[in-house]
Amino acid sequence: MRDERKRADLALGKLEIYSTTAVKKIGITVLVAAAVALLPDWPGLAPAGQWCLFILIVAAGLWVSEAIPAFAVSLLVIGMEIMILGRPGGVFAETSNDWMMFVEPWASPVIWLFFGGFVLAEAAAKSGLDRHVCRLVIARCDSKPSLVLIGTMGITFVFSMFISNTATTSMMMAVIAPVVLALPKSQRFTKALLMGVPFAANLGGMGTVIGSPPNAIAVGMLQKGGAPVSFLKWSMVGLPPALLLVVVAYFYLMVRYPPNDAKLDFSEATNPAPQENRSPVWQQLVVLGVFVVTILLWMSGPLHKVPTAVVSFVPIIVFTATGVLSAFDIRKLPWDVLLMLTGGLALGVGVSETGLADWLIGMVPTESIGKLALTAALAGVCMLLSNFMSNTAATNIIVPVAAAIGTGFDMQIIIPIALAASTAMCLPVSTPPNAIAFSHGRIESRDFLAGGILMGILGPALAVLWSYIVL
Repeated sequence: MRDERKRADLALGKLEIYSTTAVKKIGITVLVAAAVALLPDWPGLAPAGQWCLFILIVAAGLWVSEAIPAFAVSLLVIGMEIMILGRPGGVFAETSNDWMMFVEPWASPVIWLFFGGFVLAEAAAKSGLDRHVCRLVIARCDSKPSLVLIGTMGITFVFSMFISNTATTSMMMAVIAPVVLALPKSQRFTKALLMGVPFAANLGGMGTVIGSPPNAIAVGMLQKGGAPVSFLKWSMVGLPPALLLVVVAYFYLMVRYPPNDAKLDFSEATNPAPQENRSPVWQQLVVLGVFVVTILLWMSGPLHKVPTAVVSFVPIIVFTATGVLSAFDIRKLPWDVLLMLTGGLALGVGVSETGLADWLIGMVPTESIGKLALTAALAGVCMLLSNFMSNTAATNIIVPVAAAIGTGFDMQIIIPIALAASTAMCLPVSTPPNAIAFSHGRIESRDFLAGGILMGILGPALAVLWSYIVL
């Protein structure tokens, strides 16, 4: 009985310390947000924009400090937007239905793409397909952590040049899941492996026109202005900086999260699943077939014109209709990650609709700086915004502004801005690949921060300089 009391007292003590720390973090975050966003009279920023800035700072502070779970921060963001911005007669909403814009992201294509990726990964794990692919990869890496990370990041980088970054990350996370589960929690290299996939996916999207939506936005804008960009020309501009950045990311991860041993034991990950845990052969064949079809459809999007999110319905429908995945399997999916991403998308809606994004861009002194500095400033703003909202939305906002305030439809200005959008990865909600990696539970929000800042500083700078050299 005495031991039970000691354990209870210890648990309550830890809870009290945790609660006190969390309250302090929340209080400091709210005070800083209010001091920055609400107390000053910012010229040109409407009250709705000020309140949105307050919400943005609160969200960023809580995501970084992890005072509350990441998905709870997203729900808080949506709740604050509805109560502050979506209330009729308040600072923003004009009709009783305006609040709906902040919950519509829950049904956005990105969420369905995420959901499809999670379903695909769960089916791969249940059928043992992930272990089979993992065996093929590990067998060629000789169990050396450095080679495993190179192989994983290299495959991810190449795939993300032609497939959606989100789809690529979902696929690769399914492949490395057995390795991650087999490694002990004390193994530092686990974080390097988990973060290597989203870093490589984000950067690989810079390499081709179809690699990332911001690329297509920039090309469309240039095409509209009479300055078409070929597939080869884009790769000539985007691929070299992306390759350099992914090499930097690799060495950063190996230095920041070095393996505990020269060789790791991956036998637990590569051993076939026990007989009693294996799915029937027909289910394994269904999973393999759907996996191949889904990847081929993702890769051939420009040919069949079916949106990537719609392709995600193939595994969702087939696996649930055939019974490959049961209701229990669906309940196991990381719904908290979907909620976290929804909050990030909702925050992006607020930043865009309240005029906060335009105000932030307007702070750039475009008339008093040269073309190179202007491009660097706009690329930096795009990268910063993309950390808190969809990089597609950020590019949609900034590229037209760049065309208007720059020297027209100039490749040297517009292309680096789109490339910079892919280097935003400071938070779990910055990109879908980050969120997918975060869902594994082995990495924390602060783990993204240092590497994200490094990529956020080097990425736009390299994109701007290389564009000026080759264009």
